[in-house]
Amino acid sequence: MSLREKITDDMKDALRAGDKPRLSVIRLMLAAIKQREVDERITLDDTQVLAVLDKMLKQRRDSVTQFEKGNRQDLADQERTEIKLIQSYLPAQLSETELDQLVAEAIRGSSATSLKDMGKVMGLLKSRVQGRADMGAVSARIKAKLGG
Repeated sequence: MSLREKITDDMKDALRAGDKPRLSVIRLMLAAIKQREVDERITLDDTQVLAVLDKMLKQRRDSVTQFEKGNRQDLADQERTEIKLIQSYLPAQLSETELDQLVAEAIRGSSATSLKDMGKVMGLLKSRVQGRADMGAVSARIKAKLGG
C-alpha cells in the first residue's frame, strides 16, 4: 500500500469515527499532495509524498514560532497537534549519531572541502534523509563539518 493510499484510508477511518480534528489535518495533507500532482501533472510516488509532508512540517514549525512570538499559545498548540499527526506518516527520525554518520559519508563521497561544496553534499543527503530529519538541522551540521 502506498503512502497516499494509507493517508486516504486513514481519512475514511477518521470520517467514520467522527474525529474532526484528525480529519481536518488529513484533508489538508491530501489537498497538498493533490495540488502538487495537478501543478506538475504527475502522480506522486512515496518519496515525493514525503517531500510534500516534509514541507508541511516546516511550515507548521515556522507557524509555531510566529504564534509564540505573537503570544497566541492556542494557535501554537493547534499547530503542534498537526505536526504530531503529520509526523506519524513519516519514517522514524534519524538519531544524532546516524545523522552525523550520513553527513560524514556524504562529505567523503562528494570530496567536499569547503562551504562552496555544500550543495553537492546536500544533493547526496536529501534523498537519504527526506522525512527522517529536519533539513535545516542537516544543513547546520554540514556547515559545521565544512568549517562554516
